[in-house]
Amino acid sequence: MMSKMSKTKVEIIYQDSDILVINKPSGVSVTADRSGEDELLDLLAGQFEKQAVDELRLVHRLDKDTSGVMLLAKNIDAQRKFSACFETKQVKKTYLVLVQGMVSEIQGTISAPLSPVSKKPGLMRVDKHGGKEAVTDWQLLADFGAIALLAVSPVTGRTHQIRVHLPRAGMPLLIDPMYGSSSPLLLSDHKADYKLGKFDEEKPLIERLTLHAYQIVFPTEAGIQPDCFVAPLDKKFKASIKMLTKYNPKGPAAFLNPDDFEKIINGKKI
Repeated sequence: MMSKMSKTKVEIIYQDSDILVINKPSGVSVTADRSGEDELLDLLAGQFEKQAVDELRLVHRLDKDTSGVMLLAKNIDAQRKFSACFETKQVKKTYLVLVQGMVSEIQGTISAPLSPVSKKPGLMRVDKHGGKEAVTDWQLLADFGAIALLAVSPVTGRTHQIRVHLPRAGMPLLIDPMYGSSSPLLLSDHKADYKLGKFDEEKPLIERLTLHAYQIVFPTEAGIQPDCFVAPLDKKFKASIKMLTKYNPKGPAAFLNPDDFEKIINGKKI
């Protein structure tokens, strides 16, 4: 039987003879996991010739439930070149994150060492004494009241870094079953005159991890062209931002920079 994921089409952002840049869907694992569901290369196998997919090499990773921009190398030389850029922190990665709570500052840096939770495989925690260095920069893009939209740039690349750091700073992800809430975002919680038909059931605006790898930028000195790749938001993430912008007390003024709303909705560089 064909799985639901096997029907998923992966958006191609850019490709040349050395790299393939994609918009990874949420719920797709970069490598095989215990779920038995199709992994990323399984999905790509339905869009490219088998030999081309077999030659693809990982340069960096994204969590299974994180969507967004991801770069794969088509040969070993490209893998070495681009992996070096990531390892030497030359790449600026920007994630869009919907978080809960009142955000009192416009920007900040979170520095808190991380280590695995010994009795809970796959989970990470702040560990001041035995953890590895982890640093995350963040910036407030929009203040919707009880919810905010952040642009987050991890300086280091630890597992689940953003998902652990933001709750530590009092800004847990709006939806993150592993580290916080699994409750979906409902329009009825934000639109005062929301009404349903007698036999209708409300569909959530979004019900998955509210974390999206939006943009990757390479420095000029790396000599890489193009030097910026943007992964547009999926339909539900985009609709969530539109509805939060429309129905929050400030309206569009919730965005600190009005241009950011249009850029994000249209998948442009921020």
